[in-house]
Amino acid sequence: MTAAEFRAGFGFFQQRPDWVYLDNAATSHKPDAVIEAISQFYRCHNANVHRSGHQIADEATTLFEQARSTVLQFLGAGAEHQLIWTSGATEALNLLAAGLTDSFLQAGDRVLLTVLEHHANIVPWQFYAERRGIILDVVPLDAVYRLDLNAYQQLLAKGPKIVSFCHASNGLGHVNPVRDMVKLAKAAGALTIVDGSQGVTMGPPDVKGLGCDFYLFSGHKLYGPTGIGALCGKLEALDLLQPLRYGGEMIKQVSFRGTTLNDLPYRLEAGTPHIAGAIGIAAAINFLQQFEPQNLAAHKQQLLQQLWLGCKAINGIRLLSQVQDNCGIISLVLPGEHPSDLATLLNQYQIAVRAGTHCAMPLFADLQLPGAVRFSIAPYNTADEIKRTLVALASAVEMFA
Repeated sequence: MTAAEFRAGFGFFQQRPDWVYLDNAATSHKPDAVIEAISQFYRCHNANVHRSGHQIADEATTLFEQARSTVLQFLGAGAEHQLIWTSGATEALNLLAAGLTDSFLQAGDRVLLTVLEHHANIVPWQFYAERRGIILDVVPLDAVYRLDLNAYQQLLAKGPKIVSFCHASNGLGHVNPVRDMVKLAKAAGALTIVDGSQGVTMGPPDVKGLGCDFYLFSGHKLYGPTGIGALCGKLEALDLLQPLRYGGEMIKQVSFRGTTLNDLPYRLEAGTPHIAGAIGIAAAINFLQQFEPQNLAAHKQQLLQQLWLGCKAINGIRLLSQVQDNCGIISLVLPGEHPSDLATLLNQYQIAVRAGTHCAMPLFADLQLPGAVRFSIAPYNTADEIKRTLVALASAVEMFA
């Protein structure tokens, strides 16, 4: 099936045909199949899971647990992995920071992050580190805005207990050499966490092959609904985690003398879950699996190359992103102009982009920039949309000049 057939699965483009949507790194659109699966659940199977003793609840539980299996299979997880439902990548990273600080880290231990990280992979570590006397180290960038791997190895020599980094930068689009980074971190004795929020947009990530202890993502970046995400972890790593939330479902026995926690994955899933959201992620994956990942990736790469070359030909634009090893993001600045002003002009042409620091303030502080305008591509975008974007961008730059 073709990229055109992929686009045809999204009703948004029939409803808003005048818009070019290039804000996919913020959130993707939802195929009709996802919307229908969520609606079908609420129409026909709505009940709480794991609890009630009736057929409708059994149906809901089956759909919910089938969704868990679908996500695990998509991630390429092995039998040694388990999946924890979260509200998204942010909750997953908070769960990891809180849970590992309580059970695994001690005062004086080190956690290694990178300057490319989303705030969700910085702020939780900062707050828990401050409370417990944990040291945070940060991998810097090299001259072409990729991670400095020599510095990475030097920081690993300090013996971090945890290494946590993004699969791909949401600010620049650059894809990190995850396998090599995980291998080096494991050799240094560290637990490894990979934020796959942008990584899953490139296709099934093969978590088992990557070798990391934890891999996480948000459903809404993968054509699924908002408010749902997943944390995939090795069983022995998940066993280290203390729960972030306590309540129903995650217990075996409760009395006023004490509580016995449930087994994985339920021990880390307190309260009524986002059942429809889990079903929506599974529907998104099932939709994706109708298409060859290589074909979608090739189409996306062609659009990325077209956009990058077109931007390079416009005098005055400074490109921050390289086109090689890129998940589908081009970030740029117009020196002397604020990114928001350029995005506002593009909005008048009905080109949807994002301007700012993209929840990566330390990255743009390192680049000594107030932010950037980010164009992020999905397989449902078209060559004609990129042409239209380049014409609008050239006109906007001329207006500023």
